Amino acid sequence: MADPVLLALLVLVLLVVVGGAVALLRRPSGGGDAIFALAGKLDALGAAQDRQAAAAADRAALTERALADRLAEARFAADAALAAQRDRLAATEQALADRLGDATRAMADALAAQGLAVTHSAAAQNERLAASSLALTETLAGALAAQNERLAAGEKALADRLGATQETLAGAVAAQNERLSRILSDNAVRAEETAGKIHERLAVIDAARANMEALGAQVGSLAQILGNKQSRGAFGEVQLRQIVEDRLPPDGFLWQHTLTNRTRCDVLIRLPHPPGPIAVDSKFPLEAWLAARDAADDAARIAATRRFAADVTRHVDDVAGKYILPGETAEGALIFVPSEAIYADLHAAHGPVVDRAARLGVYIVSPSTMWAVLGTMRALMQDVRMRAEAGQIKAQVGELVKEVGRLDERVAKLRKHFADMQTDVQQIEITTGKIARRGVAIEAVELSEVPALPGAEAARLP
Repeated sequence: MADPVLLALLVLVLLVVVGGAVALLRRPSGGGDAIFALAGKLDALGAAQDRQAAAAADRAALTERALADRLAEARFAADAALAAQRDRLAATEQALADRLGDATRAMADALAAQGLAVTHSAAAQNERLAASSLALTETLAGALAAQNERLAAGEKALADRLGATQETLAGAVAAQNERLSRILSDNAVRAEETAGKIHERLAVIDAARANMEALGAQVGSLAQILGNKQSRGAFGEVQLRQIVEDRLPPDGFLWQHTLTNRTRCDVLIRLPHPPGPIAVDSKFPLEAWLAARDAADDAARIAATRRFAADVTRHVDDVAGKYILPGETAEGALIFVPSEAIYADLHAAHGPVVDRAARLGVYIVSPSTMWAVLGTMRALMQDVRMRAEAGQIKAQVGELVKEVGRLDERVAKLRKHFADMQTDVQQIEITTGKIARRGVAIEAVELSEVPALPGAEAARLP
């Protein structure tokens, strides 16, 4: 508190001194004396400030010593209090340990007594449960025996009913088996006829294969034919016709069929949905391929090869746009190449063109691959026809099941009628027994039990 007061006094003295100096400076004369007087005052003021600073330092030293003494006394008192607190805590811990030991021993004794009581109670409960289980077992055994007797009676009645039903069904199944035997016999005859036709077809296939081998040996004449566009188209169509007519039944294809987009395909193979009818095109661009084969140098051969790839790509796009019609045809079409050499060269040297055609759903086939494709299609047609026949057989079996159901209903009605007749016969037997018993009672009546006549009337009798 002394330092702020001292500072305030110093500021006040400075203000007084500054004010006096200003007043002295304003006087017109005697300026030198005023300055000397001001200097003396400033010296006196500095001496007073030094004295006040020394007094303030002494007071601060006294205050520090007093605070140090108080802190020492407080530290000593705190140490003593902490020692006393430690002694009290040790005594409290010992007391708590003693009480905890006593409580633990008491709790152990109580738990032992409770465990003994629980053991006795569990033993008694087990005895009661055993008695209840024995009684329940006996009751269930009796109920099960009665249930088994009822089930045996029901099984016997059910067996009798099933025996009668089986006899009836055996007759119906025998009749149905006879009909099925006749149907299977007819199918076997037809299968033999079909096998004969297949052998005939195989003979035709062998002959056609021999013809194809002969045609393969005549490559030169084939090249001449392929050189003319009209001759090439007629040759491809004739070869395609021979293969299709040899591999497919007459109702499995259509020649020069016009689609809904007014486009005419060479042949339409009538496959069922799915996949649907497939159009086949026998016109194939061969001019560039022939030019590449007959090229005089590598540059001409490369140019002709590129032109061949472009022509095939353009033809594939035309076929994909004209012959693939959603809802009318399958999602693919076939391009027939009448030469195995051209087909092999196309797959060997122009793989990207073939892959692009496959992505568009257009598949390029040669005479041998067309043969295999048509064989697969023929198998698909046969499978469809077999499925149709299987559907007819399934329908007949369904009708048979319905007839068996009707037979079961009629047998049930007949059984009910027999039961009613048996009840009527029992009632008749009861009535007949009553009549017989009454007749026996009438026959057992004696004449001596008739009452005697009066005396007068008895005397008049002779």
